[in-house]
Amino acid sequence: MTGVVGPPPAALSPALENLLRVLALLDYNTRLVVLTTALLGLASGLVGTFLLLRRRSLMGDALSHATLPGVGLAFLLAVAAGSSGKSLPVLLLGAAVTGLLGTLLVLLIRNHSRLKDDAAMGIVLGVSFGVGIAVLGVAQDAGGSAAGLEGFIYGKTASLVRSDLFLLAGTAFLVLACVLALRKEFTLLCFDEAFGSARGFPARRLDALLLTLATLVTIAGLQAVGLILVVAFLILPAAAARFWTHRVGPMLGLAAGIGALSGWSGASVSALFGRLPAGAVIVLAASCFFTVSLFFGRARGLAYRWYQHRLFERKMDRQHFLRAAYECLEGCYGRDHRGGLPPNRPLPVRTLRANRGWSEAEWRRMLRQARREDHLERVDRGHLLLSEAGYGEAARVVRNHRLWELFLMKHAAIAASHVHRDADAVEHLLSPEMVDELERELDRRDIPGSPHPLPTAGAEARADPPALPR
Repeated sequence: MTGVVGPPPAALSPALENLLRVLALLDYNTRLVVLTTALLGLASGLVGTFLLLRRRSLMGDALSHATLPGVGLAFLLAVAAGSSGKSLPVLLLGAAVTGLLGTLLVLLIRNHSRLKDDAAMGIVLGVSFGVGIAVLGVAQDAGGSAAGLEGFIYGKTASLVRSDLFLLAGTAFLVLACVLALRKEFTLLCFDEAFGSARGFPARRLDALLLTLATLVTIAGLQAVGLILVVAFLILPAAAARFWTHRVGPMLGLAAGIGALSGWSGASVSALFGRLPAGAVIVLAASCFFTVSLFFGRARGLAYRWYQHRLFERKMDRQHFLRAAYECLEGCYGRDHRGGLPPNRPLPVRTLRANRGWSEAEWRRMLRQARREDHLERVDRGHLLLSEAGYGEAARVVRNHRLWELFLMKHAAIAASHVHRDADAVEHLLSPEMVDELERELDRRDIPGSPHPLPTAGAEARADPPALPR
């Protein structure tokens, strides 16, 4: 029996096939460029983290510009020696020499003058770039072709070869080894250099080593992204990681990962669209990671901080509402003889609103929040009644507030007529540990009385409060 032969499967479109080839790293040149830039991003993230924490983000800019005179001088010396001057090891050696000299110059200006870090780095940056442009101008008239030297300024990612991969791999391994071995020392250098020096740490040598590592990463990245864009690649991953964590260890891992992903994604996009320069796309990819981190970072992101601010405002509103209700209960009904707590009875809404001066919109927002958090039992005919949970929370809030009032009156000599306002600004920040310390300091376990007058609703409200229907 002869089966029915269906149509052949449709071939993949050229664009989709090209995308799959790039993602799978099937092409040798794409694989080489992607791996090289990923290693550069990893090393840049690790070094850039300590530069950022040490407030030396401009140092990468100064070091990258300090390598430019070395490239031009190495070319001129090679031409004078009878060579073509296009030997990459010779050019990188010249860049390394002047880059290290720039590092030493920054340290000399910082340690032996009254100028600060930013001034020293700005001097080295401007002078080095000016000298580099002048030397490259001279190289244009020298024997031999100087064409292509501008690639060190803008980068030539597409022309990376296997030796560049080995160079970046060695640099990344060296940086990773130094960071793992000296993470504690580098961290102490970033946060408290004076304390580290007092404990016997060689702060100046550690500083010189950190700048040397930054110089090596800068030189290794000249071919990939150029001396101008390597500055952004050195700082952006670390700056992006800073929005996600407050700890150095996770920040190092995040910065290394963001740098590697930036290099990987940027080089892949450049391979898909041949007219896009890889160095610029890599930096744009790092900028995208930074932008996402800026808005959505778990530690310092704008959206997260806005959300935390909103939560704090809701907490303040809740505590203001409950404390006002409790104080109105005290003012309207007084305290009983069992622990000094006022009875949880219906409260006049007019008296409660007058206590804080809430507008109609604010009052409605307070009621919605109190209902949502189960702090209100019911509201009817101009009176409200706190729930059992709301009454207990109100007593806790008032107790913390008055403990802080007593502390300010005792230790800050604030008058009773003014202490309410000062305590109102701080009470929302009191942690359980701080409350325990206040109890021990004041030797109080009860709810203190208010040092200022409490709101009342008049004798008629105290004598015959309305019954609320269930």
